[in-house]
Amino acid sequence: MTSAITWRAASARRLDRQFPAIPSSEGRNVPQIVSAMLGAHAQVLSAAELSIGVRTTGLTRADVRAALWTERSLVKTYGPRGTVHLLPTAELPLHCAALTAVPHAAPPSAPLTGERAEQVVAAIGEALDGRCLTAEELGAEVVARTGPWAADPVIPAFQGMWPRWRAVLHRAGQEGTLCFGPNRGRRVTYTRPPRFTPLDRDTALTALVTRYLRAYGPATPQHFAKWLAAPVGWASALFATLAASGVTEQVTFEGRPAWLAAGDTDFPDEPSRGVRLLPYFDAYGIAAQPRELLFPGRAYQRALAGGQAGNYPLLLVDGVVAGVWHQRRRGRRTTVTVEPLGTLTARQERELGERVERVGEILEAEPEWGLGEVTAGAHA
Repeated sequence: MTSAITWRAASARRLDRQFPAIPSSEGRNVPQIVSAMLGAHAQVLSAAELSIGVRTTGLTRADVRAALWTERSLVKTYGPRGTVHLLPTAELPLHCAALTAVPHAAPPSAPLTGERAEQVVAAIGEALDGRCLTAEELGAEVVARTGPWAADPVIPAFQGMWPRWRAVLHRAGQEGTLCFGPNRGRRVTYTRPPRFTPLDRDTALTALVTRYLRAYGPATPQHFAKWLAAPVGWASALFATLAASGVTEQVTFEGRPAWLAAGDTDFPDEPSRGVRLLPYFDAYGIAAQPRELLFPGRAYQRALAGGQAGNYPLLLVDGVVAGVWHQRRRGRRTTVTVEPLGTLTARQERELGERVERVGEILEAEPEWGLGEVTAGAHA
């Protein structure tokens, strides 16, 4: 036990907890893996499948899809930062209560606020109860329940303007009245998750902070606020309250104050070793801080998009970002290009080959790979 923690010790513990190499016999418990990650970013579903799969030795994308669409032990919905995530269905009472407690100041030009926003969220829940609808079908139901103002085309979109009601899609997801359904061809659909009773607000926030600290601590209120897209002042006040009540404890992390869950102060003696491939938007690359230590030297410029994590797949060597990679699927084959930022040892290159083979297993594809420049740009 120690109160002065180094980056190497923190990195080793985080990786031990994030990547326990769950064997095939246990790897089917997909919700348990997603729970440890605090959600898998799923705007690109194949990236979420990889994020989950690389944390086991036997799971494939078929297991993730079965958990999501057949067993319904996962839901695809709006999670931290208002972005699309896979979350365990059983944990919706925690996540929805905590996420809706985070203050977000609406800009003056927000297309939908106040009572009308509440009306639309309620209408979404009513329309989706027991049904699976496309955006167009859901829009028609919402307008019928609220009024023509909900259809006003006021939200800039990729090709044209979206209707006003879509401004609260993320809010409906975070409140538990909406989640994604299986695609209908190429069209996205929405449905309603199983009904649940949210946790008490304070209980949920306490649980979210302590789970974040166990997964990614030591951390500061600023780190937590960045991960959650929350106001720093609000996060600082929350951390102060939890410290005063003995839920968290302060330590020194790389010479600066940081926090852990109370009593959770054991760290490995040995640093992290090994090679890992993390896909777009992997939870570890987004949540682990300080970012300048996770992305040292050239990695900070090469593997971040304007300082934002997640927009490039990451090559991790001994616990830090040491390059980027890209995979291109063609039928049954996937071609992986890895761009290291330094020289790999023979052992590291052999291990990299094993990691590429694992990517192929997860995606149910035959992999081929090589070292070279990654020419694909950052993901939007």
